[in-house]
Amino acid sequence: MSPRVSEILSWYSSENSGVLSNLARLFNQGKLSGTGKLVILPVDQGFEHGPARSFSDNPYAYDPDYHFELAIQAGLSAYAAPLGFLQASSHRFAGEIPLILKMNNSESLWAENVAPISSITASVDDALKLGCSAIGLTIYPGSADRKMMYEEVAEISKEARSKGLAVIIWSYARGGDISKQGQTAIDVVAYAAQIAAQLGAHIIKVKPPTEYIEQEAAKKVYVKNKIKISSLKDRVSHILDSTFNGKRILIFSGGEAKSTEDILSEIKSLAAGGSFGSIVGRNAFQRPKKEAISLLQNIMDIYTEIDTKK
Repeated sequence: MSPRVSEILSWYSSENSGVLSNLARLFNQGKLSGTGKLVILPVDQGFEHGPARSFSDNPYAYDPDYHFELAIQAGLSAYAAPLGFLQASSHRFAGEIPLILKMNNSESLWAENVAPISSITASVDDALKLGCSAIGLTIYPGSADRKMMYEEVAEISKEARSKGLAVIIWSYARGGDISKQGQTAIDVVAYAAQIAAQLGAHIIKVKPPTEYIEQEAAKKVYVKNKIKISSLKDRVSHILDSTFNGKRILIFSGGEAKSTEDILSEIKSLAAGGSFGSIVGRNAFQRPKKEAISLLQNIMDIYTEIDTKK
């Protein structure tokens, strides 16, 4: 166990040995082993956006085996997917990479801006049977249905932790009182990260924030206290403050498809701000495998190099 991984695990001293072992398993896997950084491949887009939108750019990606192979060959920290993809292929790749069961999902056939909510699509026992190290849950702070979501997360997280699984929360603010621009506003993303931490997440996933401030009440505080948000590096550092002064594992989504140059530029800023890593889906599996592996390894190199320089 590296000193950095031991330090991170010490922040979760109230957890049982199973949870700590599974967090350690994530941090001791692949190219980033021992660094305290994570790069994860998430493939829930088929459920969330539909198969053609998700996989037709690279038809090999229709096959569940493909994503296991990509994550393993690239040397990633873990692979996350809904129940179906993991059930289809996990037996062929058992023990080769830590798995994360995405336990709730939504689909784009139904668009509800006021009360977005994901459906529970799997169980903690499913995760155990599949050999998973963690479960993943999405919440939408700002949704009119947030009460139901928070209560579901509380119950599911309690069960998962009691059975030794780590809990990852995808926290995306969305709802009738949040503008489209506001979904990635610095004050909103920081608030969403804080909510996930307060709900007991071991790992928190949010979107890279913009400089825009959504809430008028928050804007006054940002100005008064001169909180630095002009660069992505500064904004990442601020969100780390919002996750218990950086004592919760904070990772960032890869977002919509963009050029390799833009991806790597963003990753450099995320890493410089102190991000614990990235979760990169469409920007990886929609590329040809050789190109995707090169991109993912370049991302991991950035996290390693910037962390070494600190």
